[in-house]
Amino acid sequence: MINIKAIPAFSDNYIWMLHAEEQKQVVLVDPGEAQQILHLVKTQHIEPVAILLTHHHADHTGGVSQLLKKFPDMKIYGPEKEKISSMTHPLKEDDEVFIPEINARFKVIDVPGHTSGHIAYYSPGILFCGDTLFACGCGRVFEGTMAQMEHSLSKLALLPAETMVYCAHEYTLDNIGFAKWVEPDNKNLLQREIEDNNKRKQEIPTVPSTLEMELKTNPFLRYKTPEVIEAAEKFSGKKLTTNAEVFGAIRYWKDTEYD
Repeated sequence: MINIKAIPAFSDNYIWMLHAEEQKQVVLVDPGEAQQILHLVKTQHIEPVAILLTHHHADHTGGVSQLLKKFPDMKIYGPEKEKISSMTHPLKEDDEVFIPEINARFKVIDVPGHTSGHIAYYSPGILFCGDTLFACGCGRVFEGTMAQMEHSLSKLALLPAETMVYCAHEYTLDNIGFAKWVEPDNKNLLQREIEDNNKRKQEIPTVPSTLEMELKTNPFLRYKTPEVIEAAEKFSGKKLTTNAEVFGAIRYWKDTEYD
């Protein structure tokens, strides 16, 4: 069994740490900082053996070089289509990553949009999606196109509903605020707001969420539903004829009027 722990970084990032039961060897996902991990190395005697990177942004890769100084034999997995100097194992769609130290196997999914080569890692029941899919939101489209991002999210939406979604940021309550602009009468969304507010009051992470919950509450996965289409068209002031147009309108709405 894989244990997954959230390591807070910066003001709202999470580094995910994976390890097998009773084992000190660990795998890290998107270590934007090193100091928290090095503290655990010293206090809990963990040994990082591999790093999984979803994309090149510094708040996901910034700790790698410092960790390599301490653990030079670590394998660094990452997107083939992005330039990451420390990467030892470039990956693309349908590649598999097997990490024997924790007996874990991941399938790679290309999810461009937030960045041009962004990837996600999927193992049955587990998805590490970086900044592509957030709890009740999605990443900004910086390097790709709206159509690419919509297609990437549509691929993730096809995963099993029970999949646990491990995104890289604590943006949930803010994302819920915008989702309520889009679907103010969504009862699942309103209940989620209550539950996630309670978690944050107790300083409990709101992630991971489940894909089932995202499909019920996340406007960036619900762009095919009549309520979201209607809201997108009202914002745009015109008829929207494709999924990408609806998604793009919702994303532009959040970018320009909410954030």
